[in-house]
Amino acid sequence: MIADIYEGAVFRPPSEAYSLILQTTIGCSWNRCTFCVAFTDKEYRVKSLRDIQRDVDKIIPYYKDVQRIFLADGNALAMPTAELASILDFLYSKFHILERVSIYGGPLDIRKKSVDELRILKEKGLELVYFGLESGSDEVLRKIRKGAKSDVMIDTARKVREAGLKLSVIFILGLGGTELSDVHARETARVISAQDPDYTAALTLMVEPNSEIIKELGSGNLTLLNPSEVLKELRSIVEGIDVTNTVFRANHASNYAPIGGVLPSDKERILAHIDKAMKSGRFKPEFLRAL
Repeated sequence: MIADIYEGAVFRPPSEAYSLILQTTIGCSWNRCTFCVAFTDKEYRVKSLRDIQRDVDKIIPYYKDVQRIFLADGNALAMPTAELASILDFLYSKFHILERVSIYGGPLDIRKKSVDELRILKEKGLELVYFGLESGSDEVLRKIRKGAKSDVMIDTARKVREAGLKLSVIFILGLGGTELSDVHARETARVISAQDPDYTAALTLMVEPNSEIIKELGSGNLTLLNPSEVLKELRSIVEGIDVTNTVFRANHASNYAPIGGVLPSDKERILAHIDKAMKSGRFKPEFLRAL
């Protein structure tokens, strides 16, 4: 059965809803962020090309006409470049109308690859890298144990762009709590502006019972934002973003209100939409929010 090819829960970006999800790695190469529980039950490892080929052989009879593939799990770009290039060659040989392969890439993993390595992956058919910025604030990044500061976030994102790959940057609203909301918003806008991504996506913090960040709540060092405060933070970030052209979305299931557009051309419309949502006071109920 196809379900047999997956190990544990599988996560993907909202824009990969119609993509074939293929696990090339299991777990996350970093797996230390305090807010994340997605891969805490998995020990990171790279799947062999043989195992991936067997997975694809099981999939082909059901999904022969696949146009998009997303390579999971977390930070699959951490794979050795030669192995990932072989996987891309294999996928394009098997799925004859395949148009796009995308992947999660963490800043520490991207840092280890040269621009030439990333260009090789681009030539092999890798199209889009999803990049978990989370926050542009060094203080917030330190507290959540992201493992990289804002200067690394900027440099590695630029490396992705220099290689010709498309870049989708993800940040998390409310991650600094009320205590660091202002600096989180200001610095996140600054870093995104410097990264100048093709796509930008906002999620909203959800605290899971078994996450490390819940200890911050218990100790009183973190105060969660209410829905209005989350949207106020989002407004500050959107207002501060200065990019060439980025498709902006806040349509993840964790968000209190679906908001989107293109920056900078739609900035005023997006800000007006945020203001309208704040004024209405009608937000997605907590029970409908999800990771």
